[in-house]
Amino acid sequence: MFKTLKNIWHVEDLRKKILFTLFVFIIYRIGSFVPVPGVDKTVFQSTGNEAGTALMNLFNTFSGGALKNFSIFAISIYPYITASIIVQLLSMDVVPKFAEWAKQGEHGKKQLAQITRYGTVVLALIQGFATSIGFNRMYGTQMMPNATIADYLLVAIILTAGTSFLMWLGEQITERGIGNGISILIFAGIVAGIPGYFTATAQSSFIQPGQTFLNILKVVVVAVVVVLIIAGVIFVQQGIRKIPVQYAKRVVGNKMYGGQNTHIPLKINAAGVIPVIFAVSLLQFPIVIANFWSTHTWAKWVSTHFWYDKPLGMVLYVIMIIGFTFFYTFVQMNPQQMADNMKKNGGYIPGIRPGKATEKYLTRVMSRLTMSGALFLAVISVLPVFFGNVTGLPRSVKIGGTSLLIVIGVALDTMKQIESQLIKRHYKGFINK
Repeated sequence: MFKTLKNIWHVEDLRKKILFTLFVFIIYRIGSFVPVPGVDKTVFQSTGNEAGTALMNLFNTFSGGALKNFSIFAISIYPYITASIIVQLLSMDVVPKFAEWAKQGEHGKKQLAQITRYGTVVLALIQGFATSIGFNRMYGTQMMPNATIADYLLVAIILTAGTSFLMWLGEQITERGIGNGISILIFAGIVAGIPGYFTATAQSSFIQPGQTFLNILKVVVVAVVVVLIIAGVIFVQQGIRKIPVQYAKRVVGNKMYGGQNTHIPLKINAAGVIPVIFAVSLLQFPIVIANFWSTHTWAKWVSTHFWYDKPLGMVLYVIMIIGFTFFYTFVQMNPQQMADNMKKNGGYIPGIRPGKATEKYLTRVMSRLTMSGALFLAVISVLPVFFGNVTGLPRSVKIGGTSLLIVIGVALDTMKQIESQLIKRHYKGFINK
């Protein structure tokens, strides 16, 4: 592994990409400490109600501490994720123009990306407005004393500008850096909050004074569970099923083509951790909206019960993870397109007729694999919640269980990109095959 890390710096193009990504990390972290004008961030140090504290913990975890500082990056990149979900859903024959663009290759992707950017700005304005009003009411108008609608609108515009800048940084990472830019920014924010998990654990009832042996035992158990989660995620993320494909021989002019055997690698979890990111983003959206009317009974009910460590929130969380896993997998790997491409190129699956029969076979196999991957993602996502409730871990650490899943998934995807760059230049990668 150390030799591989050394080889990375021998590849000039790869070295530049990694250094550029690290440079963006620095910009991101600096921006997380640039406060929004007119907001007293010291009120966040006070102890709010349960819903308010939980909302703060969740937002602060996924923004890398930017919310606690109420910086220009306070609402992070999540409006972009929500906009991406909406655009992808509308591209599935809901809006004909979007569906047409989705089938047009690179040109269509650019059009949909532009629509996603516009949607991000709109959603960021809504979320920024809701965040400023909601938190100000939550803390008894101490955050923005005597605030008017114009003050809330100014804060919303500043937060929207911060999100738009993060969106641009993510696109720059994707284009000029290493890994998926948006996922990398989420990764950076979560990693920046890891020291806070240790602090929260040390200050909670999980660590009891005068009980050294019991405290050590608890820490060891937590460490073992974390290692098992990491091993499980890596095992499932790397798991594939190979579908054999045979290409018929074709004679074109004086040359013969085809006749070779190959396979289609279908991953158990082709969606990665994107479903978890989507589910977290959507699950927190009703809570944000409820803060517009934080004094109403129904708003308090939503703020209390929609957390995924509550029964209703957990059920919704699991359902969304499973649903988004199927949705994202079949968007990325369309069985109909795969069957059509094989038929056009003279390929077939042994024992399966080309065309419709192949499409049905691929759909059936992908559905079974995806269900296994979706259930695994759901179990791994809620396991830290059950474990935290039993051990008495603080809420912020239970939220960190989902963060751990996201960090592992993004790290694996990024490692694979580095791997492909090294192998292309005849260096050994991290995984010896």
